[in-house]
Amino acid sequence: MIEHTEGPALHEVKMHLHPPADPGIGIVVSNEKCTAGRRAAGFVRHVAIDVSSTKLAGNFRAGQSFGVLPPGQDAKGKNHALRLYSIASPTRGEDGQGKVLATTVKRLIDEHNETEKLFLGVASNYLCDLKPGDQVRVTGPSGKRFVLPASPADHDYIFFATGTGIAPFRGMLQDLLEDPASRHVRIALVMGSPYASDLLYDKHLRELAARHPNFSYITAISREKAEDAPRPLYVQDRLTTHRDSLESMLKSDRTLIYICGIAGMELGIFQGLARMLGPSELEGFLRVDPEALASISTWERRMIHKQVKPTRRIFLEVY
Repeated sequence: MIEHTEGPALHEVKMHLHPPADPGIGIVVSNEKCTAGRRAAGFVRHVAIDVSSTKLAGNFRAGQSFGVLPPGQDAKGKNHALRLYSIASPTRGEDGQGKVLATTVKRLIDEHNETEKLFLGVASNYLCDLKPGDQVRVTGPSGKRFVLPASPADHDYIFFATGTGIAPFRGMLQDLLEDPASRHVRIALVMGSPYASDLLYDKHLRELAARHPNFSYITAISREKAEDAPRPLYVQDRLTTHRDSLESMLKSDRTLIYICGIAGMELGIFQGLARMLGPSELEGFLRVDPEALASISTWERRMIHKQVKPTRRIFLEVY
C-alpha cells in the first residue's frame, strides 16, 4: 500500500532540448486578451507560439515551462536575460499535435522605489506586443516536478491559483478532462483574483465546469464582494466556505494539492489545511512541529520547509 505521505510517480519529461546558447525559433500564432472584463485592472495576454520547427514540438507536458530570450541589451550592454513562462497548453498543444504552445503573460508596469520612475518588464512587454507572424527565440522545456502523475486517474486534485498562476492548470485540466480514464476523478480549482474582471480564462473554465460534473470551479475575489461570498475572499478562505465539498477530498489519500501563483499564497493555504484537518489527515500534506501546530495564526513564510514541511502530495510553483 502507498505510504500516506508518499508522492505519486510523475510523468517522465524531456528538458533543456533548447538551451539558451541554442534557442529555437517560434512563430507567434495569436496574441489575445484573456481577462474576464473590459475594465480589468491588469493587462494579461494569451500568447500562442508555433514551435513546429523547434525541438519543443511534441516534447512538452502541461505544467512545464519554456524560456524566452527577448532581443536587445540592458543598460550595461549585456543581452537581456532569459525569462521562463509556464506553458498554458495541454500536452497535445493548442493545435492538438503538440506543435503550438501558449503562455499567459501579464504586462509588468511598476514604479522604482527610489527614483519613483515607471519601468516596464522587458520580456513580459515584449511578449505582449508580439503580433502573429513575429519570430521569438525559445528555450526549454523546463521543469520536472510540477506535472501530473504518471497515472493521473489514480488521484483527485485540488488546484489553487492566483493571477497568471492559472497557466499550468489550464493545460492540466484539459489533459485530465479529455482523458476517458479520468472521468470519475474529482477536480477542484480555486482561482483567486483582486476583482472579478481580472479572472483569467473565466468563460472557458465555466464552460468546462458545466460540461464535466467531476470538475468544480471556485473563484475567490479579494478586493470586492462576490455574489456567493459573505465578504472579499482569498483562495484559502474557500477552504471554509466550501468545506463540505473540499474536506471530503482532503481526507482522501487519493488527493493531491497543486499551488501556483504569487509567493506567499501558500502560507494561508497551509494554515487553512491545519485548521480544517485532524492530525492524521494533515500529516498527509504537512509535517508540522508540535509548537507550530499549537499557534497556527502566528505562522510565517520563513517557517515553510522548516517547522511546516509540505509532503510530496503538495506541489508548489510560486514566484
